[in-house]
Amino acid sequence: MAAFSAWFWNERFWLPHNVTWADLADPAPGVEYPKAGHLLTALPLALGIFAVRILFERFIASACARRLHIQPGVGRRAQPNAVLEKVFISITKNPEPRHLKGLSKQLDWEVRKVQRWFRHRRNQDKPSTHTKFCESMWRFTFYLGILTYGVQFLWQTPWMRDTRHCWYGYPYQVMTRGLYHYYVTELAFYWSLMFSQFRDIKRKDFLIMFIHHLATIGLISFSYANNMARVGSLVLCVHDASDFLLEAAKLANYAKSQRLCDFLFILFGVVFFITRLVIYPFWVLNSTMFESWTIVGPFPSWWVFNILLLVLQVLHIYWSYLIARIAIKAMLRGKVGNDVRSDIESSSEDESITSTDGSKSTHLSSKGENGTNGHCAAVKARRQNHNSW
Repeated sequence: MAAFSAWFWNERFWLPHNVTWADLADPAPGVEYPKAGHLLTALPLALGIFAVRILFERFIASACARRLHIQPGVGRRAQPNAVLEKVFISITKNPEPRHLKGLSKQLDWEVRKVQRWFRHRRNQDKPSTHTKFCESMWRFTFYLGILTYGVQFLWQTPWMRDTRHCWYGYPYQVMTRGLYHYYVTELAFYWSLMFSQFRDIKRKDFLIMFIHHLATIGLISFSYANNMARVGSLVLCVHDASDFLLEAAKLANYAKSQRLCDFLFILFGVVFFITRLVIYPFWVLNSTMFESWTIVGPFPSWWVFNILLLVLQVLHIYWSYLIARIAIKAMLRGKVGNDVRSDIESSSEDESITSTDGSKSTHLSSKGENGTNGHCAAVKARRQNHNSW
């Protein structure tokens, strides 16, 4: 174990040239440098955040959902049938027409009745709008809270206005209490997302989000261990800037407030493009790749850190493509289905575009039992708003 620890914490990898761990071990009184062991606090804190989330969803978010007339529970349940249940569990959840015909003969049912049974049975396993509302309300609350704290903290720091201060005096930079709390809370939250992702609603981008959480945890831990926390705090703030708007748009959609949903989705898209495709690459990456090269110089962990940041930028481009696809569909066709980052299976089998005023609208409502589904259905494509994107 000692040999592995010595290999893993090799000074030539983690630190700039002519700097050793001993140089950082005994700072002056009242001065604290980051130590990797500090991050262990994030694990019990992650469990605490997860527990708070459960209580929040059960008592606060659920009460808000009921006030908005979003009721818990599922719709019509499939009547018990041993033969169909066995097919559903062990063979297929969505049988082909020839299988439906065979089952109808075996049970002496009409094909439509067998088809309806499978539809109802699939809907039993799907989360209700109430469940999705509670999940989104928790994420909205946390994202807004941590963004508020992050902006308030960073506003008082010199590296918020001049990113070169992220590298002046590196690696002998003091870890302040505010920066430590910001880092550990963010790390704990992403650990809690890693835990909860396996019990939350399964979505199409499950793997992408898993990679995102893993890369974020790696970035936070990595940047803390080699004291790149200053620039790391900028990365965190940039990523938090648009997340709460997406969750707010989902909440509006679940509450069937489509105008508010569309407005919030447009606002989310604008903020996302500005923060992820402009501020992040031209402000943050410019500092980590070029300013740090000039002030500190490259070293092995510097390369790894920048590679991780570039992985995030690739994900930003991918998500920007998905958002742009929604906007283009809305502008060209005047309607669009669920948000690309929607549930793997929607709340019902049949979906249609509906309008409350008789005109074409992008509101996606469900014919099934669960009502509106997905996240934000789309941006409304009124002619006068064609230039919104």
